[in-house]
Amino acid sequence: MSPRCFATVGDSLAAGTGDPSPGYAGPGWPDRVADVLRRIHPDLAYLKTAEAGATASRTARTQLDRLGGFEPDLVNVSCGANDLFRPDPDYAAVEAAMGRVFEFAAGTGAQLTTFTLGRAFVVPGYADWGERVRRVNDITRALAADHGAVLADMWDHPVNDRPDLLSADRIHFAGAGQAVLATEIVKGLARLLAGQEPALRAWR
Repeated sequence: MSPRCFATVGDSLAAGTGDPSPGYAGPGWPDRVADVLRRIHPDLAYLKTAEAGATASRTARTQLDRLGGFEPDLVNVSCGANDLFRPDPDYAAVEAAMGRVFEFAAGTGAQLTTFTLGRAFVVPGYADWGERVRRVNDITRALAADHGAVLADMWDHPVNDRPDLLSADRIHFAGAGQAVLATEIVKGLARLLAGQEPALRAWR
């Protein structure tokens, strides 16, 4: 069954935050994916609880009630990046909070999708920033595998080399990158529908 109720929970990545870029002025990746899904189901229900600045624990604390009431059949979960801005991230706590979000989302019966963070996401002032991103990406990959999520692995995606990739804040993907994020999710869902990833559960 193709999705009729699409939700995205988490932080600014889940919200599709980013500046327009030439040729790509328009919505972030979740709205782009919703537009594709509406070609199949024009009455698609769409919920975006994601908010900029949300940590994994805040996502678990403030967004899941709305998600449960929505009864989704497709959910994107993206959180954990904001936890990396702490002086000394507690990765065990981050993993536990992310796990609660993934477990709850999977418990709705929905097919899950998620992203890893790209290597273009760099924050000056943290000498170990690359290691921080790699650690949260490892958590995301493990949770995606545990919950049958479609994973768009952006860590070493060629889009990271685009000179116009980032928004003015040098953190979020601009319009061109948002289009790539949407494309990778749609491609992953298409592979799932085609039966090329049998380990992933089918939509109800």
